[in-house]
Formats: sequence, structure tokens, C-alpha cells
Amino acid sequence: MAELRIVSPPVIAVLASADAIDALRAPSGATLCRVAPREALVVGDSELSASDIVLDEPGAIVEDVTDGWAGFELAGDDVLEAFARLSELELPGEGFVQGDVARIGAKVVVTPGRVTIVVPAMLGAFVEERIRTDCAELLA
Repeated sequence: MAELRIVSPPVIAVLASADAIDALRAPSGATLCRVAPREALVVGDSELSASDIVLDEPGAIVEDVTDGWAGFELAGDDVLEAFARLSELELPGEGFVQGDVARIGAKVVVTPGRVTIVVPAMLGAFVEERIRTDCAELLA
């Protein structure tokens, strides 16, 4: 079985030069998600704030954008099968991937036994309904 949890992981947007983004490291308990050459999202699984992001570049933008995102966590034994019903993305063993999930552009953070799907907040209800429908027989 898999378990679906509605989550609100901290999401920090970082906009800076490609070199500054290349040098950026995620704080402990967070995942660095490179979404474009000059843009990254830092997604935390604990308390994370913009002040935790260390970036040595004048003019860089580091903003908490958590309110703009909805999160869905799939955990348990059948998490990979459940995710496969939502997306054709190949998941890494651990880390970040982005692409089509339930027909929505999503950010996906993978940790052992857990997949966290992050989508724009305005699409959250649609994605939750797709997860509950497409994965119904796998959800606890």
C-alpha cells in the first residue's frame, strides 16, 4: 500500500547567475531543484527559510514562495507503482526531477520510500483528485 499525505514543504526560489546557481548547496534537510539555468527551488522537508540560503551574488533574489505551491507526498511500499500511474517520468533513487505528473508540470523530490510532488497551488485540487482516482487501489 501507499499513503497519500497533503504536505506544505518550504519552497525557496533562488534567481541568480548560472554560476551562482551552480555553486549553490542546499541546507541539510532540503533538496536543491535546478529548474532553469538561472533559477533553482530549494524544497525542504523541515523548517527552512530564505535566510538559510547562502548565496554570494549581489542582486540575486532569494524568496520564500511556499504559499504558491501545493505538495503531495506518497510513501510506503507501493510508492513507485503509484507514481507510475501518474507519470512516465523516470525517478532517480534519490534527488529531483521535473516534468509531467497527472498532466501538470510538477517538481518531484525523491527520498528513500517517499516521493513528494510539488505543483502550483492553483492546480493542487486537480492533482489531488488525479492521485486519489488513478491510485485508488494502492492508497491506504
